[in-house]
Amino acid sequence: MDISLRTYRRWYQQGIVQTDKRPEAERPVPSNKLTVHEQQAIVDVCNEPEFASLPPSQIVPRLLDNNIYLGSVSSFYRVLKAENQLHHRGRSKALRKVAKPTSFTAATPNEV
Repeated sequence: MDISLRTYRRWYQQGIVQTDKRPEAERPVPSNKLTVHEQQAIVDVCNEPEFASLPPSQIVPRLLDNNIYLGSVSSFYRVLKAENQLHHRGRSKALRKVAKPTSFTAATPNEV
C-alpha cells in the first residue's frame, strides 16, 4: 500500500474502510457535467453578434426570455474561461492595472 498505517486507521471507522480520500485519487465524472456539445453550444451563443458584447450575467437572462436554457451563469463563465474567451466584452474600455507609485525612504532626518 502507498498509504501510512495512521492514514489507514483514520479511514477505518466502525469496522468499515471508507473510500480513498487522497486528493490525487481518481474521481468519477459527475453525472450532471456539461457534454462537449453543450459546451460548444454555449461558446457559439456567446460568439453570436447579438451577444458578443454582453457578459454571461446578461446573456443567460436574455436566452431565458426566449425559453432557451443552456446552463447557469456560472456554467457560462466556467466554459468561457476554459475556452480563454472570458475577457472584457463591453464597448467601454477594459480596466487596466495601475502600478503602485515608487516611494521614497529616508534613513536619516531631512533626507526625503
